[in-house]
Amino acid sequence: MDWVVFFTFVFMINNNPIGLFDSGIGGTSIWSEIHSLMPNEDTIYLADSKNAPYGLKSKSDILELCIKNTEFLLEKNAKIIVVACNTATTNAIKELRSIYKVPFIGIEPAIKPAAIHSNTHTIGILATKGTLTSELFNKSLEMYHDTKIIEQIGHGLVELIENGELNSSEMTRLLHLYVDPMIKENIDYLVLGCSHYPYLIPQLRRILPQNIKIIDSGEAVARQTHNVLNNNIGLHEPGVGKALFYSNKDKKVLEEILNNHYEVIYEDF
Repeated sequence: MDWVVFFTFVFMINNNPIGLFDSGIGGTSIWSEIHSLMPNEDTIYLADSKNAPYGLKSKSDILELCIKNTEFLLEKNAKIIVVACNTATTNAIKELRSIYKVPFIGIEPAIKPAAIHSNTHTIGILATKGTLTSELFNKSLEMYHDTKIIEQIGHGLVELIENGELNSSEMTRLLHLYVDPMIKENIDYLVLGCSHYPYLIPQLRRILPQNIKIIDSGEAVARQTHNVLNNNIGLHEPGVGKALFYSNKDKKVLEEILNNHYEVIYEDF
């Protein structure tokens, strides 16, 4: 029996890195949750900021970019790939899973917990056009007939975040424009349907009444990533994991969002 236990332990060790990609810096909100839950894991984060935002692109263009990003991470020996972008998940993850053998973890707006716990039966979703118009997202909506769901495209938000303008007056103006109508509709949950948007939570808390809860998918994605690794792929052996960050645009904004704690490597992919 001891040999069986030992063999199982060895089999479940996998020191290859977790790969993540996003249309820019926003997916670092997902990386942060994964790193917090599994600090011993090596990670490689790919910021495709040159092509941000994905939310305004066609499905075929999004898939092409996702394939490029996946190939980059596979070259770095990623054992699992987290699609840390709502738009990429809802438009391309089905195709990615059919093309590659590596497991993919996607990110979708956290409609379910918001709809289940809403007392007003009215929730708001702030997301990109690419997410809100996707087939996968609209199939998810069909499950919640008893909840009024107010959808709002966050035009311009990703661009401002990618330019380092989190606290600009234009950001404040846009957030009021998008969430004030939801407040009037008596929402009690605001679902953030873009991995960039958690960085807007401090501003949103100043705008929203205290009774409105903000919810995103980061923690759930981290838990799912851990479960897949633990049950099927293997976790990294104990120790402090290494984190590599790549960007194909100006590194400064990504470095700042990481509080300059990590080096960002520029690579024109």
